[in-house]
Amino acid sequence: MDRFIDDLPPMDLMRSEKMMFVQLIIPVESAQRAVSYLGELGLLQFRDLWLRYERCRFQVKEQDFVVAFNYLNSDKSPFQRTFVNQVKRCGEMSRKLRFFKEQINKAGLQSSVHPVSGPDLDLEELEIQLAEHEHELIETNSNSEKLRQTYNELLEFKMVLQKAGGFLVSSNGHAVAEETELSENVYSMNDYADTASLLEQDIRAGPSNQSGLRFISGIICKSKVLRFERMLFRATRGNMLFNQAPADEEIMDPVEKTIFVVFFSGEQARTKILKICEAFGANCYPVSEDLTKQRQIIREVLSRLSELEATLDAGIRHRNKALTSIGFHLTKWMNMVRREKAVYDTLNMLNFDVTKKCLVGEGWCPIFAKAQIQEVLQRATFDSNSQVGTIFHVMDSMESPPTYFRTNRFTNAFQEIVDAYGVARYQEANPAVYAVITFPFLFAVMFGDWGHGICLLLGALVLIAQERKLSNQKLGSFMEMLFGGRYVLLLMSLFSIYCGLIYNEFFSVPFHIFGGSAYRCRDTTCSDAYTAGLVKYREPYPFGVDPSWRGSRSELPFLNSLKMKMSILLGVTQMNLGIILSYFDARFFGSSLDIRYQFVPQLIFLNSLFGYLSLLIIIKWCTGSQADLYHILLLLLATVAVPWMLFPKPFILRKLHTERFQGRTYGILGTSEMDLEVEPDSARQHHEDFNFSEIFVHQMIHSIEFVLGAVSNTASYLRLWALSLAHSELSTVFYEKVLLLAWGYDNLVIRLVGLAVFAFATAFILLMMETLSAFLHALRLHWVEFQNKFYHGDGYKFRPFSFALINDEED
Repeated sequence: MDRFIDDLPPMDLMRSEKMMFVQLIIPVESAQRAVSYLGELGLLQFRDLWLRYERCRFQVKEQDFVVAFNYLNSDKSPFQRTFVNQVKRCGEMSRKLRFFKEQINKAGLQSSVHPVSGPDLDLEELEIQLAEHEHELIETNSNSEKLRQTYNELLEFKMVLQKAGGFLVSSNGHAVAEETELSENVYSMNDYADTASLLEQDIRAGPSNQSGLRFISGIICKSKVLRFERMLFRATRGNMLFNQAPADEEIMDPVEKTIFVVFFSGEQARTKILKICEAFGANCYPVSEDLTKQRQIIREVLSRLSELEATLDAGIRHRNKALTSIGFHLTKWMNMVRREKAVYDTLNMLNFDVTKKCLVGEGWCPIFAKAQIQEVLQRATFDSNSQVGTIFHVMDSMESPPTYFRTNRFTNAFQEIVDAYGVARYQEANPAVYAVITFPFLFAVMFGDWGHGICLLLGALVLIAQERKLSNQKLGSFMEMLFGGRYVLLLMSLFSIYCGLIYNEFFSVPFHIFGGSAYRCRDTTCSDAYTAGLVKYREPYPFGVDPSWRGSRSELPFLNSLKMKMSILLGVTQMNLGIILSYFDARFFGSSLDIRYQFVPQLIFLNSLFGYLSLLIIIKWCTGSQADLYHILLLLLATVAVPWMLFPKPFILRKLHTERFQGRTYGILGTSEMDLEVEPDSARQHHEDFNFSEIFVHQMIHSIEFVLGAVSNTASYLRLWALSLAHSELSTVFYEKVLLLAWGYDNLVIRLVGLAVFAFATAFILLMMETLSAFLHALRLHWVEFQNKFYHGDGYKFRPFSFALINDEED
């Protein structure tokens, strides 16, 4: 693989990689290995041929095809494909592996992040091992659950014996001496022989005194006690005594329990109370009035509890040992099953030729990958001992190829920013090349403060320094987004420091970094004292804004004028860049009409109005002279450019189309019987599909959108000025009204509180909210104001069959 990467041609970020449409004819015996090797290479995007196969089976007219096609596939499902059984097996193994992972997490264990080396298993051996492990774990969990249930019941029994015994002793003077307990209120425990034999020794010798005092003891959820007592009171009409006590020990149950004893009289009351206990989910246990027997039963219960604890601990150790053993290989097995399932899913996209015993596949790949793919297919043929090699040949396709840009860690984030708006059309100019510089710079224009820029720089450097560690960890959505854009954050911070030095702002405080101010002489002894305001006595400040503007009465008008004009200059420059890129696109695709009737009038219209305005701004900055904001000749050119964009192109397209298809009813010679039946009418159908009114309306919309957009887009760049001013003023407020105000008090507590508030406001408002705001506005300027001049964004991404991409998506 490394050798393949070294042999790759250099990346062309300006335009997407050139693609070719290929067909593969793979023998059945080497198909699985060939697709697996292609997944490791990750440079071929397969196309699903199943639906296309259904179309080729029936010779129908083109206009009737949609109805016939929908009817043919209305009762079909993906589970009718060739390798559906293998996909089901892989899916079942994936379920078992997810079950193992859940059990490992539930037990508090950790699976091995890096696959442990071991003997290679084929799919059948792995399937058998997973089935054995699953059966063992299910049986272990079932036994542990039964033991835990028994343990809980015995623990409840012990607490009921202890608490209820105290109630019985205290009420012994009011009970009938011969009355012992109701043998019928015993909680059924027939499944456990030891406990049942223990209960059989209860006092049942003498007959119960039906007129005497009886009791029922048990345990119930604490949240139900109040309703339970009310229901008992109503059912017995108050002829009962209810005692309760909280459970002292924790039962293996998250619900708090309460122990109760109900004293009553009469068989009818007994029946009602037992039904109410059952309805409320209360567990009833027998308690003897004989203290000797109580102690004997408690000793037996404690002995049984000790045995169960030892058994439970042994079961947990055994299960954890099995889970640990599974965890060593879990990552390796999951990757293996995931890959096998992906291979069979891909094989299901191919057509199976029964007569020739081969699989036919089609797809897209970069031109530079042709030799690598052929070498991989040859290796698959050799490794599978196939007598017939895989046939690989290039085909023509009427479909538009997918878009594929090769990126690295640095350029990937900028490409994702562009792709979030829309994937580039095949071979059209890529805005991400320019966004690498323009995006962080426009962000910095709105976020210009070299103190805040240093804070962002430190954060970016931390992310980059921890790159290897964080790339192997699962991060939250916010941290994942931040880590993915670490190099974007790095450039944004560097440009913020640069713009902050130009604005001369460090947490809104100016510094004389590059020398003294040009405005220093203020008193009447200066030779130029007759002038109003500050008096200049030396050369201009060498870099950025003079620090003496800070605090002056002219500070806000000066900075407003500077930043507003600078925003217009940046906006007009970037929009001109977009129009120039449309020229290179038109030249690349050989569209002279777009050059003559879109690029030229758009360039004239934009620069006749706002280009001239930008030129006046530069002249005034350099010379101080003033000129008219409009020029008659330029206004006439802008007026002429509008019909120039609107009318010529639709009429020329209609003329060219008429000349091309006039008197011609034949099309391209097909290569199959279906092509021979359908293609003769293609020229006529194409001729009928040409709709002049639709093309004219589209051109009119495009022209109006550009004319109105030239004004609105230019005004939209004023957000650079507005957000820069807002950031500066907000930073000033926090500095002067929080930090300086607190520092004016001669009290350490007030100063520390002021410093804490200033740090909090800087971190969460200026460094988080303002950063996000400037980021979104810079995003809008690129998506709308810049890219709409040349970028269509209606392509689709090249998504090759790649194991690396499958693993990333799963993670």
